[in-house]
Amino acid sequence: MNDRSPEAVELKTARLLLRRPTTADVDAIFAVHRDPQTCIHNPSDALARPEEAEALYRRWDDQWQRHGYGYWVVRRQGSAQQLGFCGIKPMELHGAPVLNLFYRFATSAWGQGFAGEAAGAVATWASRHLPDLPLIARVRPANVASQRVATRAGLSRAQHLDTEGYDGFDWIYLAQHANGAGAHEAGG
Repeated sequence: MNDRSPEAVELKTARLLLRRPTTADVDAIFAVHRDPQTCIHNPSDALARPEEAEALYRRWDDQWQRHGYGYWVVRRQGSAQQLGFCGIKPMELHGAPVLNLFYRFATSAWGQGFAGEAAGAVATWASRHLPDLPLIARVRPANVASQRVATRAGLSRAQHLDTEGYDGFDWIYLAQHANGAGAHEAGG
């Protein structure tokens, strides 16, 4: 997919604006990913140097260029302050193509429902624009907050798809798209 429409670049919810990252967001990428609390369940995602944030931004931008979707910067409507990031990336699960739902927010934004609201908007976008690709979220068993976000975004626990991930065992949450795509297409 190479949808370059404004809808693919910007999403709005009741409180939030999600937009495609720019180079101006590298400092925010670094700030969120260098905080040990934000990466406690995914330590391989932690960043130690600003140039790592620049490289991460380039990977995100490359995905947008190739696919027309990716990770969005999340902020409150009417505010310039970034709360975090939420989006999707293509990957494989058990040999089948899927979209992985990602969300990571600054600790100052935790507990306010922002991640669930953003993840719900991204899940809705994915079901409309990429209905043939199952949407999953990989969540550590101990990450209860992330499990709640996945559920609020409309995903359900799919235990039969659980697998070893980058930083440990992943529980898999799966969205049921309107066309019925789901567990069996994700390799289950």
